[in-house]
Amino acid sequence: MIIGREFFSRNVLEAAPELVGKIIVRTLPDGTELRERITETEAYGGEEDKACHASKGRTKRTEILYGEPGIIYVYLCYGMHWLMNIITGEEGRPQGILIRCGEVHNGPAKLTKYLHIDGSFNGVPCWDRDDIRIEDDGYRPAIRTAPRVGIDYAGEPWISKPWRFIAEDKV
Repeated sequence: MIIGREFFSRNVLEAAPELVGKIIVRTLPDGTELRERITETEAYGGEEDKACHASKGRTKRTEILYGEPGIIYVYLCYGMHWLMNIITGEEGRPQGILIRCGEVHNGPAKLTKYLHIDGSFNGVPCWDRDDIRIEDDGYRPAIRTAPRVGIDYAGEPWISKPWRFIAEDKV
């Protein structure tokens, strides 16, 4: 079953752990279908969350975070790696889920590279397209939490918040 907009219309701290176990399906222009089960996500909670890109308010880069839930937010990290997020919550209140790892690809940049996801996906819905979608096959892994990765710039209490969600069976 394809996950629709409603799934992402909830608060990021509800949607992020439930996204673990779902499958990203990417159909390439030649018809090749790539699939990877999500094993790790991170939640970013809006302007008050100092680790969130929207913590400094609306900018050209962050405008998409204020948009419709279920929209993909892709950005370039270190000038070379595309990272994929999905907008959650209420429109106008910036929240997002970073897709950190898949079952095979153990990092957000490795995952987007495998799935051929780049800046052209920024701003597109993840439920109403032929080339990308997220499916739910009913798998529900046990989830453990941990602090988010690579956000030392945010300071406390943001560094220590257990807003990283990891499938227990992930190696």
